[in-house]
Amino acid sequence: MSPWKAAHVGDHFDQIDTPALVLDLDIFERNVKCLQDALAGTGVRLRPHAKSHKCPDIALRQIKNGAVGICCQKVSEAAVFVDAGVQDVLITNQVVGAKKVSHALDLAARARIGVLVDHEEQIRAFAQASETRKVKIDVYIEIDVGMGRCGVDSIEQTVALARQIEQAPYLNFMGLQCYHGSAQHYRLPQERKDAIAATCATATATKAAIEKLGIKVERITGAGTGSVMLERDSKVFNEVQAGSYIFMDRDYAANQRDGLDLPFEHALFIKSAVLSHPTKDRAVVDAGLKASSVDSGMPAVWGRDDARYLKASDEHGALELTVDSTLKLGDAVMLIPGHCDPTVNLYDELICIRGDKVEAIWPIAARGALL
Repeated sequence: MSPWKAAHVGDHFDQIDTPALVLDLDIFERNVKCLQDALAGTGVRLRPHAKSHKCPDIALRQIKNGAVGICCQKVSEAAVFVDAGVQDVLITNQVVGAKKVSHALDLAARARIGVLVDHEEQIRAFAQASETRKVKIDVYIEIDVGMGRCGVDSIEQTVALARQIEQAPYLNFMGLQCYHGSAQHYRLPQERKDAIAATCATATATKAAIEKLGIKVERITGAGTGSVMLERDSKVFNEVQAGSYIFMDRDYAANQRDGLDLPFEHALFIKSAVLSHPTKDRAVVDAGLKASSVDSGMPAVWGRDDARYLKASDEHGALELTVDSTLKLGDAVMLIPGHCDPTVNLYDELICIRGDKVEAIWPIAARGALL
């Protein structure tokens, strides 16, 4: 951890030291309102994914604006948000191992907690531990709808798991997790439409098979920033889990939009500075691999057309400059991260600006919560 802070409340934008993770509050608030308004009156609930921001201040604002709760990806991540006052958390991941099961039930004794399963052993572990402790927990079956990651890939297996959950007295079968993560980054609108149509067909058939047994499927949940309007209008999903919409990264911006897509804006930036200008066509900023995740590609330079982020090393980002570039030593350069989620996890706090002033500094309290 740095021995000093990059900024303090009340500082001018120019005083923010670099590299720093900066959130434009006006744009952030527009993004929050944009999705909440789009869901109003549809009967589709918003449960935004907190793995994107790992920040309780953001989660509490999302809930205040109408979200029913949040998603987390790890039990330890969920614990941070429950400690901060969030009372409804779905852990959109399989929870395996006695310690993790115990920790999840600790949280379920304090808040409404949901977990995903895709195997009978996971159900058995939760059934035994929850009955011993007399603690109820929500359980969803994850369906593999095209990601090739976790999830059940047959209706018959899903029906068997639903029956097993229903028979456990302290497990509350809630429904199906049908998240198609790959579809979020299909570049063409028709590709995304086709993928989500197939997802909805699988979800519909699976729900029908379970309910034929007299077991209610209360919730079909999933969706992300790249496809959320398709799930909203599907008449199949009744809950959506978009997360990156509040920030918008460079990778999401590469998706081609159509008339259905919401006009989310870039709100998250890395403020960096030019620390070297060795040649006319190259400058180096102080934001490299330890300041921005590059798993989805290099960051984009925001607000100028005379520089392109070319490559990254640990503490350096090399910029390719045009012949007429005016960039000089010490200049601030704002970067849009390629992938917001792992970038946020690199920082201890979000420096929140409104206009040219630092209005707030929000701890990224769940960073590094991997257990």
